[in-house]
Amino acid sequence: MFYLTEVEDYVRVDPKLFGLPTSDSVREQLDETYGDYYEKELGRVISVVEVLNVGEGVIIPGDGAAYYRCNFKLLVWKPELQEYVYGKVSEITNFGAFIDLGVMRGMIHISQTMDDYVSFSEAGSLSGKSSGRVLKDGDLCVARVVAISHKGDDPKIGLTMRQPGLGKIEWIKEDKAKREAETKKAAKKDEGKSKEGKESKGKAKAGKGKK
Repeated sequence: MFYLTEVEDYVRVDPKLFGLPTSDSVREQLDETYGDYYEKELGRVISVVEVLNVGEGVIIPGDGAAYYRCNFKLLVWKPELQEYVYGKVSEITNFGAFIDLGVMRGMIHISQTMDDYVSFSEAGSLSGKSSGRVLKDGDLCVARVVAISHKGDDPKIGLTMRQPGLGKIEWIKEDKAKREAETKKAAKKDEGKSKEGKESKGKAKAGKGKK
């Protein structure tokens, strides 16, 4: 989920930036400090959107840098459980697939790639035994976040594509077309039964009239 969040922090501006106007030096330092920054509660920082306020600078003895208390806005992405995500398959392994979500990577275990018995091929793809569907590098997919682990520097995001409406984009289109065809077929069948029922009633009334 994307968020626009306001943060208040003391920013350490390196001496190499002292030649710039204060607002510019603070902005450059924020871009450097928060570039690709991740924190469990905040999420992954995509960019510094705006510097709202910069306070007076403070010099700490023994440190040549200046510290400024400032307020700024960040655009972040924070993974949420059960969230739908869109991405591209970036790697296929014998235990599943990795999907590039743009901001982070998610991992789909081989058993969660599709509702089928799946095997890894020497060609570097995952294939469904009954459906014949194939998942390969570069495929665009829709998945759901089912697990988030915050161990280490980066979160581990677990995904699934077994549920309805999920999977490779082509599969989703195929399933939609199949459902629409089945709906039309059922509607046509019901229409036929209704027509037959009306004709039967008409014949019954005609028979009573002859008596």
